[in-house]
Amino acid sequence: MFDSRFVRGVGGPLHAFNRAGLLSTSDIHVALRLSRLGAIDDDVVALGAAFAARAPRLGNVCVDLATIHATADADTEVPADLGALPWPDPATWVRHLVASPVVGVDRPLHVEGSTLYLDRLWADECLVAAELGDRSDGPAAGVDVELLTSGLEELFAHDDDPEQRMAAATAVLRRLSVIAGGPGTGKTTTVARVLALLEAQAIAMGERPPLVALAAPTGKAAARLEDAVRQGADAIVIDQDRRDHLQALAGKTIHRLLGFNPGNRTRFRHNRLNRLPHDVVVVDETSMVSLSLMARLLEAVRPDARLILVGDPEQLASVEAGAVLGDIVGPAALGPCMPPTARRMLAEVTGRPVPGGGDEKAPPFGAGIVVLRHVHRHGGAIAALALAIRQGDADEAMVILRAGDSNVEWIPTDEVDAVPTDGLGEVRRLAVDTGRAVIAAARAGQARQAIDALGSFRLLCGHRRGPEGVATWMEHIENWLRSDVEGFTTGADWYVGRPLIVTENDYGLDLYNGDTGVVVTSEDGRPVAAFERRGTIAEVSPTRLAAVDTVYAMTVHKSQGSQYRAVAFLVPGQDSRILTRELLYTAVTRARERLILVGPEVSIRAAIARPITRASGLRPALWGLGG
Repeated sequence: MFDSRFVRGVGGPLHAFNRAGLLSTSDIHVALRLSRLGAIDDDVVALGAAFAARAPRLGNVCVDLATIHATADADTEVPADLGALPWPDPATWVRHLVASPVVGVDRPLHVEGSTLYLDRLWADECLVAAELGDRSDGPAAGVDVELLTSGLEELFAHDDDPEQRMAAATAVLRRLSVIAGGPGTGKTTTVARVLALLEAQAIAMGERPPLVALAAPTGKAAARLEDAVRQGADAIVIDQDRRDHLQALAGKTIHRLLGFNPGNRTRFRHNRLNRLPHDVVVVDETSMVSLSLMARLLEAVRPDARLILVGDPEQLASVEAGAVLGDIVGPAALGPCMPPTARRMLAEVTGRPVPGGGDEKAPPFGAGIVVLRHVHRHGGAIAALALAIRQGDADEAMVILRAGDSNVEWIPTDEVDAVPTDGLGEVRRLAVDTGRAVIAAARAGQARQAIDALGSFRLLCGHRRGPEGVATWMEHIENWLRSDVEGFTTGADWYVGRPLIVTENDYGLDLYNGDTGVVVTSEDGRPVAAFERRGTIAEVSPTRLAAVDTVYAMTVHKSQGSQYRAVAFLVPGQDSRILTRELLYTAVTRARERLILVGPEVSIRAAIARPITRASGLRPALWGLGG
């Protein structure tokens, strides 16, 4: 019987590793193609090529041939005795590859020590390391320190978060700065203040206001950054001209900022030969930016421009290769990791001591990185649980879950059976109450109220399919609504009260992948799809929507960049390949006021014990770390 997982007619190590589930058909075909192009008849080289192709498929930039035999089991769902597989001796493996015609300058593969890369990823990693290193070398030119000090006092007079003040000062003082932190720590609030400070610097020097770009990897994230900057401008004490400039800024995806190049998805109109005109480039949700996209962005940003990277390094990383923000933040995740000169300058302009110390040997790269830790948006047990997960402390996490705090509830389930719907009374109540409120507002033509009600609760799943997946639980919720909400039916595609999620960007409608809305009754009695956009409600005829789904439940990946008043998360089984610390942390931090975790203790502990480890050479290249 034909099985698409296995390649026919292939023998030797490729066959063994394919059958064990470590190498996919695509990995095997890449290896076979390179072997043919290089006229190579060497099983060891072919196996290396297959593992090089496998790396980016799993989010890695490279593969360490010296350790892959011990780490590969984390990447496969197929039980196998990996020790029984014909692993080459690492030194022999490297020697065969280095001697082959497919490794070397302008060749498909690159070897660095015992690490093997696809050449394009090696080139991107070198570019990102070099560009970030150059930008972190020394402070920005022409900063009026006295004006910066007085500006910080003015903008933070009634909100004295010392970390936010440090981050704002750093972003003005450095060409490269990173404002990192979890949800609710004030990252985008700080960005608005940074932009106000930079405009004040330009005005004082008799220059035009800086040309600012707001960007993010997705349209939804770009729109949220734009909204956050506008709200931040309303909340700070600045003159009307500066406020107008900030509120006129428009968010774009990184792809749109760089300029699409028709026919080539990896090359853009703005590049090293045609730089972006902007003086300041702000990138939000940087954790979702892949290595290759970061390389294209860095090529396009002017060397003298400020680059401000914003995001949460603990969240899920890009679905493509790399964990760029995590590599950039590196050891600074544990506290400021700045050389003495940068530490003294920051203390001088903020009037506050910089936490930590003892980092006289800290590399210059750490001077621009500040991690915000104080959570303003949610607190209590949600914040405590997020901290325990981030620190990998499963015992503390279980103590918090068992404590029965009012804003965190744990519903234990059997570790073998699928999650039973009859044991989720509170989840059902929240789903039905939310659905009832959405439907009532939608039937009354109250679009804003319907959209607000939709954000009051969200059921999150790790998978799209399967017993714990979105498709299954969408059916459960619809059945609950049929049973408990009078007149509810899903018979028509565009029934009033249907919650929507956009699945593809539509620039003509200004709607982006991940945006949510509701079908409501229009003034003339017809169903229309209502979405919130920049503080207003946009109504769209359903016939114009090409790519939308119903959204009673969604994956954790889709929820990134959003928060809800209450969240229920169905924790995948402990054997799920996507069950990681980052998945659990991302799900937990989507909740502002209430969190319900549904799953067995063994799965929660497995998630906390399983951080995503993406193979990359970027962190040691930036921080000068060994290994």
